[in-house]
Amino acid sequence: MGGTMTAEALPEASQLRRDDSKWPVPPEDGYTVDEFFTLHLPPHTELIDGSLVFVSPQRNFHTLAMYLLEQGLRQHVPETLRVRREMAVVLGKRNVPEPDLVVMKADGVGGLRQTRYEAADVLLAVEVVSPDSEDRDRDTKPHKYAAAGIPHFWRVEMSGEHDRPAVWTYECDEVTKRYVPTGVHHDRLKLADPYDIDIDLTAIDAL
Repeated sequence: MGGTMTAEALPEASQLRRDDSKWPVPPEDGYTVDEFFTLHLPPHTELIDGSLVFVSPQRNFHTLAMYLLEQGLRQHVPETLRVRREMAVVLGKRNVPEPDLVVMKADGVGGLRQTRYEAADVLLAVEVVSPDSEDRDRDTKPHKYAAAGIPHFWRVEMSGEHDRPAVWTYECDEVTKRYVPTGVHHDRLKLADPYDIDIDLTAIDAL
C-alpha cells in the first residue's frame, strides 16, 4: 500500500538509537551533565561538548589491552588509590567521557550505586584507541582531561608486527593545563608516577 513518508518518519541521525527509535530532541546548546544522567542510553555512551557519542563494537585488542593494563595497575596500587574501568568522569557542565581505565583517590569512590566520578579525584586516565575513536582519543579527550586538571594520561595503541600495545604517557603542565609527553613504551611499561608501575606489555600474547 503506497503512501507519503512524513518528516516524523525520518528523524535526524542525532535523534536515532541503534535500534532506530528516537531520542528526545537535544537542547539547542546540547545536553548538560544533569540531563545526560536522566537519559536511558546504551552502555558506555559519552557526553562530549553536549553531544552524545555512542560506542561501536570493539576489537579483541581493545578488551585484552584493557585487561592487561588493569591487572598491571592493580598489582602495586597504594591503599589510598583505586583502579576502575569504564566509568563516567565529569569534566564540566557538558562533558562526561568514559575513560577505559582510571586511577583515582579512594575517597572519591562512593557506594555501589555510584554512577560517576569527579575529575578532581582522578590521577590517571587511560584510553585504548579504536579505529572509530582515533580523533577523540588522540586529540579531543586528552585536551579535555588536561583542562580538567587530571595529572596523567596514557594513550594505548596497537603497534608493531605482533599487534602488541604501545603506551604513550603524558603529564599535565599545571600552568598551561596541557599534557607534556613523558615517553613511549613498547615492550615494558615501567613508571614511578602516579605510583610504581611495571607492566610486561608482551604478556598480551598469552591472554
